[in-house]
Amino acid sequence: MQTARAEKISRTLKQWIDPQRFVIFSLALWLIALSGLTRSQAQKSAALEVRLTEGTNIALSLSPDGRTIVFDLQGTLWSMTVAGGKARAITDELGDARQPAFSPDGRSIAFQSYRDGNWHIWTIAPDGSRLTQITSGPFDDREPHFSPDGRWLAFSSDRSGNYDIWKIELSSQKLEQLTRNPANDYNPAFAPSGDRLAFVSERSNERGIWLIEQVSSPDKRSEVLSVRSNALAAAPSFSPDGASIVYQTYSRDKGATELWAKTIASDQEARLLSAANEDVFPFRAAWISNSEFLYTADGSIKKASLAGSHRSRIAFEAAVKLNRPAYARRKYDFDSAARRPARGIVAPAVSPDGRRVVFTALGDLWIQESGKRAERVTDDVFVEAHPRWSPDGRRLIYLSDRRGTMDVWMRGLTTREERMIIPLSGGGSFPVFSPDGKKIAYFTAEGGTPLNMRVMVFDLETGKSRQVFDRAIPPTPISWSPRSNALCITLLKPNSTRFREGAFEALIVPLDGSRPRRLVPVQNRTLAYAAWSPDGSQMAFVEDGRLSVVAINEQGEMAGAPRRLSDELVDAPGWTEDSKSIVYLSMDRLKKIDVESRRAEEIALELDWQPDKPVGALIVHAGRLFDGRSAEYQRNVDIVIEANRIREIRPHDDSLHQGRVIDAGDKTVIPGLVDMHTHQSLMLGERQGRVWLAFGITSVREPGADAYDALERKEAWASGRRAGPREFFSGRLLDGNRVFYGVAEGTATEAHVDLILERARRLEYDFIKTYVRLSDAMQKRVAAAAHRMGIPTSSHEIYPAASYGMDAMEHVSATSRRGYSPKASLLSRSYGDVIQLLAASRMNYTPTLVLPGLGQIIGDQPSLVSNKQFLAFYGEAMAQSLLARAASSRLPASRDSIAAQGRTVLAVLKAGGRVTVGTDSPIVPYAFTTQLEIQMLARAGLTPFEALRSATLWPAEALGVGDDLGSIERGKLADMVIVEGDPLQRIEDTLRVVVTIKNGRPYTIDELLAAPK
Repeated sequence: MQTARAEKISRTLKQWIDPQRFVIFSLALWLIALSGLTRSQAQKSAALEVRLTEGTNIALSLSPDGRTIVFDLQGTLWSMTVAGGKARAITDELGDARQPAFSPDGRSIAFQSYRDGNWHIWTIAPDGSRLTQITSGPFDDREPHFSPDGRWLAFSSDRSGNYDIWKIELSSQKLEQLTRNPANDYNPAFAPSGDRLAFVSERSNERGIWLIEQVSSPDKRSEVLSVRSNALAAAPSFSPDGASIVYQTYSRDKGATELWAKTIASDQEARLLSAANEDVFPFRAAWISNSEFLYTADGSIKKASLAGSHRSRIAFEAAVKLNRPAYARRKYDFDSAARRPARGIVAPAVSPDGRRVVFTALGDLWIQESGKRAERVTDDVFVEAHPRWSPDGRRLIYLSDRRGTMDVWMRGLTTREERMIIPLSGGGSFPVFSPDGKKIAYFTAEGGTPLNMRVMVFDLETGKSRQVFDRAIPPTPISWSPRSNALCITLLKPNSTRFREGAFEALIVPLDGSRPRRLVPVQNRTLAYAAWSPDGSQMAFVEDGRLSVVAINEQGEMAGAPRRLSDELVDAPGWTEDSKSIVYLSMDRLKKIDVESRRAEEIALELDWQPDKPVGALIVHAGRLFDGRSAEYQRNVDIVIEANRIREIRPHDDSLHQGRVIDAGDKTVIPGLVDMHTHQSLMLGERQGRVWLAFGITSVREPGADAYDALERKEAWASGRRAGPREFFSGRLLDGNRVFYGVAEGTATEAHVDLILERARRLEYDFIKTYVRLSDAMQKRVAAAAHRMGIPTSSHEIYPAASYGMDAMEHVSATSRRGYSPKASLLSRSYGDVIQLLAASRMNYTPTLVLPGLGQIIGDQPSLVSNKQFLAFYGEAMAQSLLARAASSRLPASRDSIAAQGRTVLAVLKAGGRVTVGTDSPIVPYAFTTQLEIQMLARAGLTPFEALRSATLWPAEALGVGDDLGSIERGKLADMVIVEGDPLQRIEDTLRVVVTIKNGRPYTIDELLAAPK
């Protein structure tokens, strides 16, 4: 209240006091306002206590004596009396403790924990003592449940390469696999007799609740289907007399979560127990008697009976601490035009003679010869990428978008003749010559997606391509066998079909059609690259961030143990033709290592660039000016821009207009828009930058990209080599020892994480994005290191991320290592814990509502796909695809889910949280959906002012550049958009872009829509 009053008085004084005195008066007012904060209050702001009374996706267990409830809330186990009230934490915040289960004697609680980077089973005493790890290894073990005699723990595990039911004897640590069906089996629960066990299975046409009879007698053991369920079933639990089972289901089509009871010995159908529209969480019920039980739903712990009529809530209060350290943010120099070294060195390839390296930088191909200045090979506005040498070193093949798509081109280095040789209308990557010079292997997305690409081989003599492998996620280049008869690629091998994550392995693909063969030099570890030596004797690979080689035979099979060559971080390794050396990127250096001696030398990169900065003045006459701070327009003003900054904003005066003038007297000027969540690629070519600017986006934040690829983009756009927005990047997704995306960096050791953090420092990342399989302890380490660099951090996680200073959270729900979200239920509902943590921590929140909502908003406004920018960049085929998507998004369940997400966003905002615009493109179309996300926020209940602020000022402040960007004010950078209409009254008018000004340089919509020649 005090600071708001000071701000109001400050604005009034500004109209009457000269600038110098105004600064003094303002400072005095703010000091008076802040003096109300005592020292103790300031300390509390650094260690804030938040009292949670609701939980999202909480699980519980009841002690055998019926007196104590233990439940999980945001990764911590809490204990309280069965009557409810204040809960006490019995585990710390870093273990991600989930799904507790009391032992029969009440002296122990089993649970799953992610403390060591995999899900394992742990036990703890009810008072928080005797924390003990029960299972271990490179596996995920989940959902523990005690046998009635307390001797065994049943759990689900992917130890066999599939989710099955296992049990472990606590005294001997003896493991036994109970189910072996190819389908996933999980959620085990012993019957009170101990000779029966219920579980959920995904078996074809027999999905539902299954029973294992005679569990303790392997010779007599059998499996029978107890409840068939087309809906997704979860978490069966037996009544104390063993007569009944209670379980949950989720139906996506119905948009319903339901609680059911089934009498085991009866042929009668299961009975529905839950209320209409109840948000039932998918965890085991805890029985009070043969007819009453506890379960979790609607953010609460509930008590119910088999009769289904009696239902009550048990209140709880859990206090969590937010210790959010302050840190100094990095300062950006947006004004210097000094030359600086190019670090966006993409896909370097060493020549056969080992003397030269070709690579992409600043949109062109360059050749670096040791001791010389880099030589520019191509020189145009288009993108040339992924160059590779011919075996004789006289030609290059590479990708270029000169025809509008990234096709494969060939260039003679002496003749300088260029020609397109492989058209790729669907896009492609990593073309590479075969050693005999007769073929080219490459990836293409034609007929697939970037997550499901095909491996093709092009015959230079016939001019035809054939597919040799499907379903590839291409994080790294293709490598040929010396005899040109096989390829080596890296391919994701998931640990199970229940969850998508796994490890990238090397795969040998014979061209004769015989079965591909795996090459796994290090078990359960992701390979970042795999490269066959030209003489066929070795395979180089990157694992744990470091470069190693392993001897192989002619078939590509291992013929020895791996040998590590480097202790530094390695990217893009490539062999010299003599198989004696490997050239690679390390941090911000290009290096060459001798394979035998392990001695490395630097290849000096002599390449720099200069930021683009316009000269002279530009005046923008604005009929309406939305400055990004006020909910009211400034009207009929002139914005005076000198070079790249706003010199002043003054009342309009035609007589003062000199030089360049943009007359927007009948239009609205708003700050440049920011997309806070997008993933891009050099493979999208020159048009990628124009599409952002055409939709009014002048800054993009990229939480997940190859660091060198993103730096090339940043430098090319900043230098003016290509038109594009400001780029704020994070490098690869910093993940745990299992990954999914090719752009993820799998880590299993602190040493690897520390190397990645050093690369972030050397390449000057703008922030760091951690991903879902990184443990909380490691994420805490990353946050502290990033803050020492002065940059923020982000993840999918909410808690304990909020407690140790993670700066931002992505998505309403999204991918989670748990198999369910701690941020939103299956019905997309978030409860008080989520709202309070986001609001209290002030973590920047980018909900990406357009991800689930794109079909709905297109269905409601089909004319959106007639927008001229959309049609110019995406075409009629994409328009029809989105209209078809809209038709499939009309189910009430889908609308309910999207509405629930919108309510969460609005609640966070109203509670004092920060919400920003982001899309997760290219899952949805670039830039177009940034505009739609702004509309989605307005649909959720934000005012047009709040929605625009979430796309302008707040993103700039979250990026740490609020002093330079995000609003139109004197002294700030000249990033702004001229639009038709009145966006503060009609948010859809934000899409009606006429001119985009980035860094003081204007681009008309017609200029942006026109492809360069």
